[in-house]
Amino acid sequence: MDLPYGVDVNTPSVARMYDSLLGGQDNYPADRAACAALLEHVPSMRELALNNRQFLRRVVHTLASEYGIRQFIDHGSGLPTQDNVHEVAQRVHPESRVVYIDNDPIVRRIGGVLLERNTNTAVLEEDMRETKKIFASEPVRRLIDFTEPVAALFVSVLHCIPDSDRPDDLVAQVADRLPAGSMMVVCQLISDSPQIRDFVTTFMAEQTRGHWGRVREKSDVARFCTPLTLVEPGLVEVSTWRPGGNEVPAQRTWEWEEYGGSGFVKA
Repeated sequence: MDLPYGVDVNTPSVARMYDSLLGGQDNYPADRAACAALLEHVPSMRELALNNRQFLRRVVHTLASEYGIRQFIDHGSGLPTQDNVHEVAQRVHPESRVVYIDNDPIVRRIGGVLLERNTNTAVLEEDMRETKKIFASEPVRRLIDFTEPVAALFVSVLHCIPDSDRPDDLVAQVADRLPAGSMMVVCQLISDSPQIRDFVTTFMAEQTRGHWGRVREKSDVARFCTPLTLVEPGLVEVSTWRPGGNEVPAQRTWEWEEYGGSGFVKA
């Protein structure tokens, strides 16, 4: 694949690191080396990534099948892999529409190729913090009907946003733009250990040259979800959110976890 102009494959990308952990092929030596270094300090990272992906599948299926959601805006979607949001949603409602948003140009290049035949999906290359631009963009205007409920997803991405950019305000701004009956999914990396939080935050900020926020605490995620009326089981470690079968390995250690849930946007 010809790389988009300006892409530096020698600087790890969060999207490509995640792709590597999921066993994908759209990553580079720098991404794999960063994952290997992290695994020495957080050995549950691969299992956490796999369980997070399984959570995404479950929560999208639940929103589509139990709550009738047919429109999704996926913030910080990452590289396409098996069972993407549109594939899960369209198995329930074939007419479901999805807009993927990511600021990594490789995501735009690969996603655009894979989705070019699916007229109900689009990939928008944009920073997920640019809410006004996103909602005014051609893909969102074309695919999302704001007279009907929409699901906005922030799955394992808010830890990429520094406190100075106020991720809680980002969630609130998106919630304010969604119509009645809409839902959101919010989860991010958290740890009860100050040492783990500090190490991973510093390591990722250095590796990605500042494209990182912070490993946070449960109270932070609860604050992000202030605009939501959470559905059962509320905010939990994501492998316990309406669990299905044992499709992926259980997390072996608990130095950190992916924590979050889903809910209706408050009127």
